[in-house]
Amino acid sequence: MKEVGLYIHIPFCKQKCYYCDFCSFANKLELQEEYINAAIAEMEYVSRKNQYLISTVYVGGGTPSIINPELIEKLLNSVKKLFKVKENAEITIEINPGTANKNKFELYKRCGINRASIGLQSTNNKLLKEIGRIHNFEDFENVYELVKEVGINNINVDLMIGLPNQSLSDVEESVKKVIEKSPQHVSVYSLIVEPETKMEKLIESKELTLPDENVERDMYWLVKKILSENGYNHYEISNFSKKGFESKHNTDCWNQKEYIGIGVSAHSYLEDVRFSNIESIEEYIKNIKNNDFKENIIIHEKQSKESKMREYMIIGLRMLKGIDASVFEEKFNENPFNVFEKEIDELENINLVEVTSNNLKLTKKGLDFANIVWEKFV
Repeated sequence: MKEVGLYIHIPFCKQKCYYCDFCSFANKLELQEEYINAAIAEMEYVSRKNQYLISTVYVGGGTPSIINPELIEKLLNSVKKLFKVKENAEITIEINPGTANKNKFELYKRCGINRASIGLQSTNNKLLKEIGRIHNFEDFENVYELVKEVGINNINVDLMIGLPNQSLSDVEESVKKVIEKSPQHVSVYSLIVEPETKMEKLIESKELTLPDENVERDMYWLVKKILSENGYNHYEISNFSKKGFESKHNTDCWNQKEYIGIGVSAHSYLEDVRFSNIESIEEYIKNIKNNDFKENIIIHEKQSKESKMREYMIIGLRMLKGIDASVFEEKFNENPFNVFEKEIDELENINLVEVTSNNLKLTKKGLDFANIVWEKFV
C-alpha cells in the first residue's frame, strides 16, 4: 500500500484578496454542495485505481471555512471510508477569520481535524483593508481563542511581509502580537505581485506603494530574529515552528514524497508525474457527472531521473538543514556533489551555499538570494 499525502482544494471565497492568484472564486457558493459531491466522486475514482495509505490531509483554498461545515464533515468521512488513513495523521484545514465560528470548529474537531492554519497576514487593520482581507485583527483574536477552546491545539498563523505601505514597526508589532498567542507554527510569506491581480493594478496606478527591496529583506531578518528568540525553529525558508510541530504535509512535499490532489486546480505527484485538475468549477463538475474523470486532468511533467534530481535540489534547499548527500545517494544512486559539481562550485564561490562533506545548505546570503540558487538547478 503506497503512502501519500492528500490535498483537497476548496475554491470558494467571500471576496478575492487583492494579491491572490490562486484558483478561487467569490460569489459561487451556490455550487458548494455539488462541488463537494464531485470531489468525493473523484476520490472514489482514485481509490478504485490504487490502494493508498494517507499520511496527511490538507484542506486548502480558497477559503475552506466559508462553506457549510457539514460538507467538510461529509468530505472527511469520505476520506476515511475510501482510503486507509494513518493513525494520528496530521489533518489541516485553512481558516479565514472572517468566515468561521465556534460551531464550525466543534464540527471540524469531531470529524478529525487536528491542525488549523489561520490566515492573519497582519495585525494592522488598515493594511488588512488595503490588501483586500475581509477580517480585522480582533476577528483573528476571537477565532484563535475559539479554535483553542474546542481542542484543536496545533495552530499555524500566516503572516505577510513586503506589503504596500508596511513598515518595519508594523512587522515587529505583528510578530510580537502573534507570539503572545503562542501558536505552534508561524508561516511568513513575502508578497509577490502576481500578474492580473488587483494588487498589480493598484501598484501600477500608484494607489499603493511597495516597500524598498532592502526594507523587505530587513523585515524578513527581523521576523527570523524575533521568532528564533522566542523558541521557534526556522526549518524552511518561510516557516517556523515549535519543536515537533513542523508541517508534516508540507515537509513531505519538500522531501519529494508523493501526494494526491482532489478538486479544481489541485496538483498531484505520483509515479514521477506532476499533473493537476482543470480550473473551471463548472467543467470539473460536469466531467465528473459524465464519468469523464480524465478530462479534468492536465499533465505538467513526466520526470526523467535528471529532472527529478534537479527538482530535489531546488525543493531540498528550501529546508534550512539543506540536502543530506547520503539521503540523495540512497534515493538516486548518485552523489549530488558529483552530479552538480559545476553548479555547487559556482554557488559556493559567491557565498550562496555552504558545503560540508555530507551536506549542502543555503548561507545567510543564500536565504536572501534563494531564487539565484534555485535557477542553477532548473
